[in-house]
Amino acid sequence: MAHGLSELIVAPITGRDRAAVALVRVSGPGAWALAEQVFRVLPASPQARYAYYGHFAHGDDGYCLLFAEGQSFTGEESAEFHLHGSPVSVAQFLEICVTQGARMARPGEFTLRAFLNGRIDLTQAEAVRDTVDALTENQLRAAHRQRDGALRARLGVVRDELVGCLAMVEASTDFSEEVGDLDRPALAARVQGVQTELDALLATQRTGAIMRHGAAVAIVGLPNAGKSSLFNALLGRDRAIVTPIAGTTRDTVEEWLDLGGVPARIVDTAGLRPSEDTVEQMGIERSREALRHADVVWHVYDATLGWTEADGALLQEWEGRPGLVIANKCDLAPQVAKGVPASALTGQGLTALTDWMQDWAGQPNAEIGTVNPRHAESLTRVQEALGDVQAMLTQPVPDDLAAVGLGSAIRILGEITGETTPPDVLTRIFQDFCIGK
Repeated sequence: MAHGLSELIVAPITGRDRAAVALVRVSGPGAWALAEQVFRVLPASPQARYAYYGHFAHGDDGYCLLFAEGQSFTGEESAEFHLHGSPVSVAQFLEICVTQGARMARPGEFTLRAFLNGRIDLTQAEAVRDTVDALTENQLRAAHRQRDGALRARLGVVRDELVGCLAMVEASTDFSEEVGDLDRPALAARVQGVQTELDALLATQRTGAIMRHGAAVAIVGLPNAGKSSLFNALLGRDRAIVTPIAGTTRDTVEEWLDLGGVPARIVDTAGLRPSEDTVEQMGIERSREALRHADVVWHVYDATLGWTEADGALLQEWEGRPGLVIANKCDLAPQVAKGVPASALTGQGLTALTDWMQDWAGQPNAEIGTVNPRHAESLTRVQEALGDVQAMLTQPVPDDLAAVGLGSAIRILGEITGETTPPDVLTRIFQDFCIGK
């Protein structure tokens, strides 16, 4: 990725669909000069962070806000334009900006420039993407914690401790007469303390993955168990067709749902049974595919019929994986043979399903949030480097070898926040952003 910080870039920072208002950002050297060309009625000496009303060169009217270098999101001289949200109007305005010397911004380029200009670190840049992608309150809170620097602060504490360990080694090798020999047990204890802290950070990865990407929940069962009714009850609306006729659902139906803060892709599946109907067979195969790829399985059976041999056979297909047996229609059954009692009709048991999802997913650490796979990969490498240091401290080898390992751990830790991140990693991170971020 060529960063091209000397170039002037432009892009809409709101969605491209029709809306009441659209925002377009221009960032880079010459942003104010471009604003004077595309927006009329700017004063001779405009003020930064002041909203000016006027007309755009293509005929629309709206507002222009100017930001001085060091005061904008990107850290560069910038201008933001508020115009009517007609896609045609926005396209015309972008074309004019390009003719005045700007180029269209690449995905994530505004945030990349904010990182390169020192406005944010790499974890905060990733939090911008997580904020945009948030579907639940828990996702949004986790993104906000990372944006506000919670993870950066925790990593800073780790780094400071590693620097202190490195100083111990270097002092003992460079100034041995003044400070004496290296206290290896003391250093080993400090390194182990860092390892324990890294374990705590890595323990958040699983919950982080669920919070960022959601969990696929397959609702499976025999025909007429009430799977679609339960699916609709969870959604609070009739999304799937429900009839007393077995085999009504012939395809998978999916919806995203917030289950107690856990983003879940709920998949309603066709009833699993032998069938000669070609279309139903296709739906059953899709149901089995959803079952194979699900993170969580909710096995629904009809409590009025009890737990059947066919239910037992289906249970064997997913037993050992995360899942729950749900006794639907419990309001009509004198007793429940197995599983969580629930009723799609009355709503009984639905809260228990949400509570189960919360327990299974876990809750983001209120202090440090969660780490993503990129962070986890670097943290694991840090632990490996420190493991080498710990091994050295038990062997008759020169002390300065421990300094090499500690220096390596500090460098790898810097990849997470961006101090030492390789260019190809930066490219991978920002190419997943949308245009305008």
